[in-house]
Amino acid sequence: MRSETLADMVDSTEPTSRESEAVVEHGIIRQADGVYAALGSLGKVFHSAVDRVFETGNYFAGINYPLFIRLLYGIGPELPATTPDSPMVRFASHIVPFEPARQALYKALKIENGTAAYYFEPVFLEDGEGPYGAEAPAQLTVDEFIADMWNKGVRFGIDVPAVRAAIASAKSERVIVARRLDASPGRDAVIQEVTDGIHRSDAPRQMANGKLDLMSFQNRFPQIKEKVRLLHKVPRKLGVGGFEMSGLPIEPAIPADVDLNKLAGLGMRVENTEDGEFLVSTMSGFLSVDTASGQLSVGAKIVSHEGVSTRTTGNLQLTGDYEEFGEIQERRVVEGESITVHADVFGNVISRGGTVILNNNLVGGSAVNARGDIRIKGVVSSATVQAAMGEVTIGRAENCLITGTRVTVEHAVNCQIMAEVLTIGQAEGCSVAARTVNIGSAGPRRQVEMVVYALVPDNDKINDVIEQVRERVGTFEQLAAQKQAELDRLQNEPDVRKYVMLASKIRKNELTLTAEQVPQFQRMATAVGPQLKAIGKLSLEVKAAQAEAKSGSDLVAQLVEQKNATAGASSVEIRELLGEVQVRTMRFNPDGSSVHHMPPKDIRARLLSGQVLGERIAGGSAGAVRWTTAAETQSA
Repeated sequence: MRSETLADMVDSTEPTSRESEAVVEHGIIRQADGVYAALGSLGKVFHSAVDRVFETGNYFAGINYPLFIRLLYGIGPELPATTPDSPMVRFASHIVPFEPARQALYKALKIENGTAAYYFEPVFLEDGEGPYGAEAPAQLTVDEFIADMWNKGVRFGIDVPAVRAAIASAKSERVIVARRLDASPGRDAVIQEVTDGIHRSDAPRQMANGKLDLMSFQNRFPQIKEKVRLLHKVPRKLGVGGFEMSGLPIEPAIPADVDLNKLAGLGMRVENTEDGEFLVSTMSGFLSVDTASGQLSVGAKIVSHEGVSTRTTGNLQLTGDYEEFGEIQERRVVEGESITVHADVFGNVISRGGTVILNNNLVGGSAVNARGDIRIKGVVSSATVQAAMGEVTIGRAENCLITGTRVTVEHAVNCQIMAEVLTIGQAEGCSVAARTVNIGSAGPRRQVEMVVYALVPDNDKINDVIEQVRERVGTFEQLAAQKQAELDRLQNEPDVRKYVMLASKIRKNELTLTAEQVPQFQRMATAVGPQLKAIGKLSLEVKAAQAEAKSGSDLVAQLVEQKNATAGASSVEIRELLGEVQVRTMRFNPDGSSVHHMPPKDIRARLLSGQVLGERIAGGSAGAVRWTTAAETQSA
């Protein structure tokens, strides 16, 4: 095929078949049946080729404008199917010259607010015939209009149906002929919950009797299992770009993204699967959500920053450890294993067997632990602290009731304290009782006296029981001896001894009786029958008496062991008396139960009512006190 210029390839009349194919511009190919775009040259190459056709005074006749826009900008109908041998798309019939006289028929546009308006009115062409020329009516065409708009900068968004309708109407009117295509917004990435397990239920808890507990929530702290999908990230969807009428692209805003990794706390991980991106638990435990960051965590311990109140959590009955950074308000109850509270506590903390740690103050409430320690770093005021089988450590306590196996208080004021081992740095106006008392300084507080009780076992009852059991053991031993003596007498009678000996040899096959001897042996058995019956009865009575004596002896040994276990030395040491202090004994029943594990009202009654005042063993208003059950009282 010979090379031709663009002017050579532009039809001024109907196309001929002199050329089966000609390259007009790189990317635009003219064939006998129309003008094609090479799909391999779309983009900037095709755009430049189109621009070259228009700026050289030509236009596309019979143009398929929607397809033309698709080839230029990728917006519009799908491209028709092509073959590998001919990857081209027909978008126009011809390329023809745009005569200057025709170009003069097209007027200026009014462009504003993303639209282009054109004023359509009758048009005329100059007629060269005649001495002075004349004007002949003319008509605009859609193909020329598209070319004229291109050269005036409107290269996208022409409303071809509106233009065609305006030309056909021959009315004088202003018509919107082109519009900008705004970008379509995308969709932000979102997080979806894929399990109900992360939801709290603040509905009132239903009790076993069917009634509702209005002070407790149904499920304030959800518990989940390992390998459970909690959250699903729905990826963001990018928007679709638009175009100005000039053909310049309008980029859509970038949708917001979400990073699941920022939501993965302890016990969580992010998994990417065929189904998408998920936040998955890596262990079983309690779920906690950081309200500030939205981070989810799973742990064996519940961690809360909201405090405990009627509004936030209600009363809590938990199956694991609990850590609280907010306040526990008045009359609210937190029950669990190990409990740690970093703020003030005005309610009630109950542990079933962990460690209770209060890093601030306990005011007006209580801290109770069935099988563990209690440690309070702040001030305890008008509160109850009880560790049935554990140690209590307090900095300062005022107007409190405190019990524990071992109690240590740095400064106690107007308190009632009972323990097995009690250590106080400074005590004022307190009533305290323990097996071992160690106080740095003690004295009254205003009108409240200071009383110290040394707990000593009351062995009178157990001694009486031991004596009674011993007497019973002696009685049965004596009875057994009497029955044994009578048994021995019967067994030593000659006839009985002879019969027992013969019967024993016969049973052992050491002796075989003849036919004549059998009747004689039978007569012998009949003769000693009453004695043998009496021997059997006495033998049973001896064994019964011996068993009763043995049981009594075992009980005595057990009671003695119990008595010895509680018979350790009781002691009181007060290194400095700062006013009148009474030191007395207080007896307790050494039955193996805890001396301090009693209801608060019973402890107050024992310490304050004077019901169990023992003997006065020391006292004074100055000096020191050192006393033990093994030594005489020493007062300085």
